[in-house]
Amino acid sequence: MAEHDLLNTAAPSGQTLEWHEGDMPYSREFGDHFYCRTDGRRECDHVFLGGNGLPARWCRPSLFTIGELGFGTGLNFCETWRQWRATRVPGGMLRFVSFERYPMSNTEIDRALSRWPEIDAERAALTGQWPADPTGEVNLALDEQTVLTVVCGPALENLRLSDLVFDAWYLDGFAPSRNPDMWSDELMGEVFGHTAQGGSFATYAAAGFVRRNLSTAGFAVERRKGFAGKREMLCGLKAVAP
Repeated sequence: MAEHDLLNTAAPSGQTLEWHEGDMPYSREFGDHFYCRTDGRRECDHVFLGGNGLPARWCRPSLFTIGELGFGTGLNFCETWRQWRATRVPGGMLRFVSFERYPMSNTEIDRALSRWPEIDAERAALTGQWPADPTGEVNLALDEQTVLTVVCGPALENLRLSDLVFDAWYLDGFAPSRNPDMWSDELMGEVFGHTAQGGSFATYAAAGFVRRNLSTAGFAVERRKGFAGKREMLCGLKAVAP
């Protein structure tokens, strides 16, 4: 029996997870892995941090707010927090807000992140505070300069209710072909409306309808080289009003 066939688990969220290669979660409902099979941590650095001009943009003594569609395993947050801790300046504050319909349990998060020793400290801190039954808003003050909020439930509905404005966005839902609702014109419009002037987005996705929806929403969209052989990724800016 192949290793990836050994265990299927029904997550508390309602998703059924398969564990591939020992510790790589796969959603049977969406037919997709939670991160790049080559190296999800390095993909985060290339796509989400690099595509948003980070860490350079947060090196200032003020609040920097990141929004994310799709918390998943918490990998993007942990890698972002690791780089934030290495580069932040006195007086700087990071608020990371992720919208996640199906939050995983701390045991599942711990297992999924265990393949990266580089984020062991962040993984332990996150799972140590993660609630047994994540619902509503999960708010974690992880250190004196870092606050994580995970908003549980449908992203479009919850973003419409939010009064937050974001400096950068990580658009990291399941693949557009598997989960088109996470890339809809309505949701991309809400993302744009909750982006600060001069703010940015980045995503691994490069599907034509995703690019069109982001452009129609108002972003200046740029194609860049993707990660690990992927031909393209997208990033973009919300122009500063004259």
